[in-house]
Amino acid sequence: MSTGKTSRRRVPPLSCDPYAPSKMAPVRCAFRPYCANTEVQLHQHPWAQMVFSSQGVVRVYTDERVFTVPPWRAVWIPQDTLHTATVLEDAQLHSLYLLAEKQDARDSAVEWLSCRVIEVRPLLRELVAALGEEESRGIPTCRYQSLVELTLFEIRQAPVMALGIVLPTERRVLALCEDFLADPRLDRSLSDLCQNAGASLSTMNRLFQAEVGCSFVDWRKQVLLAHALTLAAKGHSVSQIALELGYSSLSSFSFMVRQLVGMPPSQLLKLRS
Repeated sequence: MSTGKTSRRRVPPLSCDPYAPSKMAPVRCAFRPYCANTEVQLHQHPWAQMVFSSQGVVRVYTDERVFTVPPWRAVWIPQDTLHTATVLEDAQLHSLYLLAEKQDARDSAVEWLSCRVIEVRPLLRELVAALGEEESRGIPTCRYQSLVELTLFEIRQAPVMALGIVLPTERRVLALCEDFLADPRLDRSLSDLCQNAGASLSTMNRLFQAEVGCSFVDWRKQVLLAHALTLAAKGHSVSQIALELGYSSLSSFSFMVRQLVGMPPSQLLKLRS
């Protein structure tokens, strides 16, 4: 697992002991502001976590995938999953810690047991805020119990977004992927990136397919889609996003988005608010 070569301020994860979920309080809330270019060190929890920002963009790494998450998108992290996070710009991070037994495998086994990105819709935002208020009361109340059940329901029903990007383990392919993640643009071809990765184009094509399970072109689309949502969260228009990503026309950018998520960028990117 790697978070790139850029020098960053490394900090330990938030101490979870004060926020450990229990049978009495199966869902706990934590909030912490982070400065840009901060890396939260590798860690794991014996409970599940849902982490999102209300401001700023965060990149969450697991052993196999990286999730670039703009505001109001959350990464669901199953229990005992090693992960780290890089804060790309000043961010307000919210974490929910959930007791494992509260995850109803009968309803959503796949979702509970694998990392994914979900949309934090307005009701879920308000529920997290309300749970945070209940934290200050100490002893769980009837209101807290009701908030927990509704919060779990909203998490299960939240739209899943295709923002998980596979990371390779082979040194040269990983270096190439990190290079592209640092500056994602359509005009950065595999042949150009190979010049800094220490491998020929034919070798990299073979390694990329073996390590990532798809071609570089398909992988690049996933990265560009994630970056498009990040730019949208900053208030960029669809036309500005297409231009910044290196698309020659809005129609070609729209075609890529429809290919991946089955909706036009105007519909996908309006979810930023």
